[in-house]
Amino acid sequence: MPLFEVETNSHIIITWAEDEKAARSVVADAYPYDEIARLTKRPRDTWVISKGVLGLTSPDLSPCAVARECLSRSSGDKVNAIRLYRMETGSDLEHARKAIESNMVMGW
Repeated sequence: MPLFEVETNSHIIITWAEDEKAARSVVADAYPYDEIARLTKRPRDTWVISKGVLGLTSPDLSPCAVARECLSRSSGDKVNAIRLYRMETGSDLEHARKAIESNMVMGW
């Protein structure tokens, strides 16, 4: 079954579907108010996200564990989670934002 990447006005969805019509149906069921901006059939059946692009290449600490804890303590409030992350790690605003947002994308 092919893998499709579907970008809407609010989400990027990766899903397996028989064809383009079925992929559109998946999006319509999950996010009925989203408008599809782009739908691409992936050339392979895997999806890779580069940690370097997300800014998660530091071997000194595990941003996932710290960021996920901050997200949990803030009940998913991104701004509060960034503030907590900065307090926990001493990192700058940009690094904290990348760590929190990338973990939100990964479905903390």
